[in-house]
Amino acid sequence: MKKRFKKILRFFRKRLSFTKREKFGVVVGLLTLGLLAVQLAASSFRYQLIIVLVVLTYLLSAWSLREDLAGVEWLTLFILPAMYTAAINLFYFLLPVRWLTRLPTAFLFAVGMYAILLVENIYNVAAERTIQLLRAAHSVGLLITLFTLFLFFSVVFSLHLPAYWNVLLVFLISLPLSLQSLWSMRLDPRIDGEILIFTFLTSLSFAEFAFVFSFWPIQGVIEALFLTTIYYTIVGLIQQNLVERLFRQTITEFVSVAGVVFVLVLITTSWG
Repeated sequence: MKKRFKKILRFFRKRLSFTKREKFGVVVGLLTLGLLAVQLAASSFRYQLIIVLVVLTYLLSAWSLREDLAGVEWLTLFILPAMYTAAINLFYFLLPVRWLTRLPTAFLFAVGMYAILLVENIYNVAAERTIQLLRAAHSVGLLITLFTLFLFFSVVFSLHLPAYWNVLLVFLISLPLSLQSLWSMRLDPRIDGEILIFTFLTSLSFAEFAFVFSFWPIQGVIEALFLTTIYYTIVGLIQQNLVERLFRQTITEFVSVAGVVFVLVLITTSWG
């Protein structure tokens, strides 16, 4: 009887065991269903459901990568997926309420979340040994971080809040995302003082830009675009500095992007 029970137990263990890619698929599927549930829920419950979905994002992401997690990775690896989930859900409130927007949003969320899990998996592995995909993961991770920030900033500036609220919200949004962007360049088992200082200073600079934009006569989308560009420039330069690849050409490329977008901001400003 005991042998038969052990055989049955082994059988179910094999059936219920997933590869890492299969886990990612399960996580993305469940979170996408959760996103649709939030969109279909009554407006009075949506914010509570978003909080639940963000917590669920952390728990499911940790489950999919739990075998190799250690130390600070329990925090740093899951900042981006959790905040990406929050950004998509909050930005959806700015879109027309119809299936024509729900389904593309859900598809975009699913693709982005799967990409994030792949990136975090590469970071997780690269923390133990060198792998060739790390540079590609850095590029994809920064791109998704910029997209997440753009959604957050669009929501913040669309609310037309007083300047001090813009400063506080931009600082709180930028702080964790800056931390994960900078930590990912070295993947140390602990967050050292240099990264903490850079994280605080960059987040403070974004908050100061938000204060200026609170009085600048431009559309919220343009404000969000320029602030996201500032993040790309400042954090991108610091990232290259952390890995000792900050050359003159690199500086020129980052600053040129910020310059082009700044010209766009000036052109679209309604000074009258």
